[in-house]
Amino acid sequence: MIEVKNISKAFEGNTVLHDVTTTFERGKTNLIIGQSGSGKTVLMKCCIGLFDVNEGEIDFDGRRFSNISDKKKKLIRQEMGVLFQGGALFDSFTVEENVMFPLNMFTNMTTEEKKERVNFVLENVNLLGTNNKFPAELSGGMVKRVAIARAISLMPKYLFADEPNSGLDPKTAERIDELLSALTNKFNMTTVINTHDMNSVLQIGEKISFIHEGKLWWEGTNKEILKTENQELNEFVFATALTRLIKH
Repeated sequence: MIEVKNISKAFEGNTVLHDVTTTFERGKTNLIIGQSGSGKTVLMKCCIGLFDVNEGEIDFDGRRFSNISDKKKKLIRQEMGVLFQGGALFDSFTVEENVMFPLNMFTNMTTEEKKERVNFVLENVNLLGTNNKFPAELSGGMVKRVAIARAISLMPKYLFADEPNSGLDPKTAERIDELLSALTNKFNMTTVINTHDMNSVLQIGEKISFIHEGKLWWEGTNKEILKTENQELNEFVFATALTRLIKH
């Protein structure tokens, strides 16, 4: 479990997060939603440690993560997997080399052990046998699956995904959602997904945190979100769904 306790974050005097308190639960897909500029991306970056909070605390299973030494922070970071928007694969690396990159950086595994782990995670994202392909040879959905394989290669306790469905067609996006949900359950990870995709919210939103103007405005499940009387949330849901219909 990740506990966010009364955190605030400001940039050059402009407060982006205001006294946010929430929890991200183990074994569940925890979704952060909100309009562009609402603060949801800043919240995720604070959880990953890319930004230090100005006030409050962030704890990983009871261990303080905010405002601690880089050495202590690195130990917890080694338990994180991060899926960046767009996949962020190295174009000059093969699939195997991309997935193996964190293993080279953070472990003392033998070459044989690394290859076994690579094949294990590739099998879990249904890409076994693509080891020698380059990103340019893959579809957009396959690129995202390789990125997921890389993110789970260290068998993390915590998985963070920033807009995992960005740039994907609806069917491929649905498969990525199903994959993230299945992996979360299989490996009992605390998964935090930053998204504006209402299909993702309704399909895999076991715990949803709606950020509005830098504040935690609403929390609930994908079943509860359709019954809410929260005006700002309803406006966001309607606007997001309408935008998706226009695009597709």
